[in-house]
Amino acid sequence: MDDRYDVIIVGAGPAGLTAAIYASRAELKTLILEHDAPGGKLVKTAEIANWPGITKTSGVDLALSMYNHALSLGVVYDYGEVRELKVHQDYHELVCVAGNSFQASTVIIASGTKERLMNIPNEQAMIGRGVSFCAVCDAAFFKDEAVVVVGGGNSALEEALYLSALVSKLYIVIRRDEFRADHSVIEAVLANPKIEIIYKHLPAAVISEDNRVSGLEVEDVTTKKRRILAVKGIFPYIGADPATAFVQNLGITNPDGYLIVDGNMATKIPGIYGAGDVCEKQLRQVVTAASDGAIAAVSAIHYLK
Repeated sequence: MDDRYDVIIVGAGPAGLTAAIYASRAELKTLILEHDAPGGKLVKTAEIANWPGITKTSGVDLALSMYNHALSLGVVYDYGEVRELKVHQDYHELVCVAGNSFQASTVIIASGTKERLMNIPNEQAMIGRGVSFCAVCDAAFFKDEAVVVVGGGNSALEEALYLSALVSKLYIVIRRDEFRADHSVIEAVLANPKIEIIYKHLPAAVISEDNRVSGLEVEDVTTKKRRILAVKGIFPYIGADPATAFVQNLGITNPDGYLIVDGNMATKIPGIYGAGDVCEKQLRQVVTAASDGAIAAVSAIHYLK
């Protein structure tokens, strides 16, 4: 065992970082375990315009502010991908893929979600070769090229607007005949001359040439007729799945893998809490993730007392 903590937080997105801030302010010995960049999906979001008190900021800037805030309070931050959460009588143990493990009296699971694949031919082979799940990260590679965004929710449309400033042409492919996004975002997309909407179509196959994406084959949901969009980049934004494989044997998730928590963010196992997108909930936003993190940390504080 590498160390013993009052609370270990799995995940360094808005929920995890907020929980760390609250826990550390209560003088709990706090560890964050994260296997990716701090900030979670914030670092993949170009613009945040719904964080109270800040009219507009970049996701990276907000993530960095949260991260620095947590570390300034003495939070320990460590790289680690959790393989298993073991429940013991008076403590919990987190075993990492690398083989090391950590003990804590309480655990807050804020591991978030992982982007969902389109599950179409040639997609896996072209990830990093034109298929990207992060517009902010990869937009510069497609300057003055044609790209396609798959999805009709807020994330898809917001990233489409960000990409449209750099690319020459942008398609949005949605399976319905209407969007599932905020009205203001929809209006901005419809008014953008670079964006063309392909309604009632599904992605069918990734087309490649010289080991790079050269197009996306799409299928009409009604007629089943197919066509190829000549694009260099494909950005799927079709939802996500919870990162809860390491607790699937504990009986604290629903059939879709999301954590089941009560109003105090507590699971049915004493001392184990959830926070953020990984939980069963209606609204997944930065502000709700932060709220969950605060509640989970305060619940852990009361539990320890």
